[in-house]
Amino acid sequence: MRRLSVVIPIYKVEQYLPKCLDSVLLPGREDYEILCVDDGSPDRSGQIAEEYARRFPGLIRVIHQANGGLGAARNTGLEAAEGEFLLFLDSDDSLAPGALEEMLALDLSGADVCVFGFLKVDEEDRTLEELKGSSRVGRFTLAEAPELLLDPPNAWNKLWRRSLFLESGIRYPARLWYEDLATSPGLYLQAGTILAVDRPWIRYLMRGGSITNSKNLARNAEIIPAVDSALDFFRKTGRFEEFAPALEAMSVYHQLLTATVRVNAIDPKSPLQRELQEDLERKFPRWRENSYVKAFPKKHRLLLQLMDRHAYSAVHVLMRANSLVRGKRV
Repeated sequence: MRRLSVVIPIYKVEQYLPKCLDSVLLPGREDYEILCVDDGSPDRSGQIAEEYARRFPGLIRVIHQANGGLGAARNTGLEAAEGEFLLFLDSDDSLAPGALEEMLALDLSGADVCVFGFLKVDEEDRTLEELKGSSRVGRFTLAEAPELLLDPPNAWNKLWRRSLFLESGIRYPARLWYEDLATSPGLYLQAGTILAVDRPWIRYLMRGGSITNSKNLARNAEIIPAVDSALDFFRKTGRFEEFAPALEAMSVYHQLLTATVRVNAIDPKSPLQRELQEDLERKFPRWRENSYVKAFPKKHRLLLQLMDRHAYSAVHVLMRANSLVRGKRV
């Protein structure tokens, strides 16, 4: 069995795909593979992947499918993978130099998930920010570190033991924004040991056409089924009460400080902001008393106070000022 399968969903990324693929090439090694899943891309992305597969036979496989969305492409890749572990690499991102060698050399004995950090980079490949994947480093279980539920749920800054998916039946939802939030918490729960390392192995591209920076306001409503899916998994496994405080804070963070803030950046008068708040209130009416929420950074607590008063114009001004200070545009 190969040690690692790098699964790369592909859709309209002909400009970025060569750099992504170049970053995961270690010709001559047989302990890993690269699976490119062409999700019905209308540009030359699928052809570019095939060209790389011809240049590196036995290392790169290409699967073509009708468009099903990011989640569906990941599911196709994990089903076809031969590796013990999976790395889901977005096709507009890349690995940092030396990252793949370090991953393959890592002692993963007994671990089901490995969490690592990432660098945000711009179109000129300049580093904007380094972020940790986990607030905790070392080996632990979710029961020992429930605060992991408050860390980024991204699928792509983790190595996942493939059997986690196969044995639990967990798959990524198709055509749903925030699909990582719907999936990662359940995988943490199913995992035995989780390993977190303080290494920025991913170069995460901040580009205008990405989902993160999309101006599609309405799709932010999909945070609700994503949060509900994560919560439901804990309920079905009988573990909800054990993790209720962390799950509540997780929901507050993503439903208000992520989705509502994104909506506000597009249209501070959008009624979707209040809808997201009201849904959260129905799920967690006492969230203001949550100890994790009380420990949020001051800026986050201020945003929550403004949302509580439906002061969305003030939220917009605050976020715009923060973006300008950090040299970014809203």
